[in-house]
Amino acid sequence: MDIQAFIATRRDGGRHPSADLNTFAKGAADGSIPDYQLAAWLMAAYLKPLNEQETAWLTEAMADSGERLDLSGLPKPWVDKHSTGGVGDKTSIVLLPLLASCGLTVVKMSGRGLGITGGTVDKLGSIPGFRLDLSPEEMKAQAKRIGIALTGQTPDLAPADKVLYALRDVTSTVSSVPLIVSSILSKKLAGGAETIVLDVKCGAGAFMRDLEAAQTLAAALKRTAELCGLNIRIAITDMDQPLGSAVGNALEVREALEVLQGKPSRFASLCIRLAGLTLAAAGLAPDRDAGERVAAEAIASGKAKAKAAEWFAAQGATVDVFAHPTALPSAKIKVDVLAPSVSGWVSGINAEAVGHAVVHLGGGRLKKSDDVEPSVGLELHVEVGSPVQPGDLLMTIHARSLDEAKSAELSLKDAFTFSSSKVDYRDPIIAVL
Repeated sequence: MDIQAFIATRRDGGRHPSADLNTFAKGAADGSIPDYQLAAWLMAAYLKPLNEQETAWLTEAMADSGERLDLSGLPKPWVDKHSTGGVGDKTSIVLLPLLASCGLTVVKMSGRGLGITGGTVDKLGSIPGFRLDLSPEEMKAQAKRIGIALTGQTPDLAPADKVLYALRDVTSTVSSVPLIVSSILSKKLAGGAETIVLDVKCGAGAFMRDLEAAQTLAAALKRTAELCGLNIRIAITDMDQPLGSAVGNALEVREALEVLQGKPSRFASLCIRLAGLTLAAAGLAPDRDAGERVAAEAIASGKAKAKAAEWFAAQGATVDVFAHPTALPSAKIKVDVLAPSVSGWVSGINAEAVGHAVVHLGGGRLKKSDDVEPSVGLELHVEVGSPVQPGDLLMTIHARSLDEAKSAELSLKDAFTFSSSKVDYRDPIIAVL
């Protein structure tokens, strides 16, 4: 295939045959197509999007660029879960052990952070010793033993997506719907699960900024999944405010641990409701309400926490972070930010501004090669609907230096908005498909 002609076809709004997309995916995976040409095609594909059939072909091609995990011999049902990403989204850290404790086999491949959204791999990487490089054989053996396994993207599973995923992060092509769809579903195909539950984030702190965009993505995921033969359920969830009280890798792990230990919150409610949807989709509950009751009991009884501890230990964690949460990385500088001279209720928290602040503190990547500092981030002490008085604690900035903390505080001076009238609690789930 002539790669320059391939790029020009996309640039000019032409259509790719399946064979060319297969060649492209293999070239991305084996390095025979250099980054600058991959990046050029990504920008062309952002400006002239793939159609539904091309998206399905690219999805299959990226899954076939490496090996597909054969889950034969593992207890059924086989389930995978994915979020499109949002500020403070640490749902997988709760949901995976919760589902495994309810009898599902969960095998998942996760990525690094994209843009202002953190990645599960970066978050779990803050746990001392936690391995994120399991081979397909190790994943399958671990899932057979304890019902759960997670790895970062490896050279073996959907390697083309690993390359394109990293380039999308630094070429402003993250929000392309066909590229998001093919990235998500290629990993699901390669992972071998039968039932997929997707969490499509919607709002200022997500790639889909409004409900219409989120519905467009959800519909595209559903159509492409069906073309690829997958059983899929989709929830559209709110990301106009950060999810939970923590944004930043180690801080988010700490919050996930608290949910697994039974601490109630809006974030905990979302995890239980997504678990209920998954259990119903997999046939282990007659409906979502029954599934939610099963999930809530798994947390209340300690089963979910025990499964998480077993999972962390199986993947090499050198310390029990439930017993010793201070073993997680902790920032040197902590700066509290107080409410201004207003009385009323919090009416908004700009998730996009929060995400950018955490990236600039070192909690995300400005370019592909950047390292992530696991200890930095923001700890929010209020949410939309919280009552507030002058001088109340709004947030704590966790930073490497006082200068970086003050810079973050300045960038967030307008991130909180207030109302003199009572503001209602915002349901984290907008719609279920």
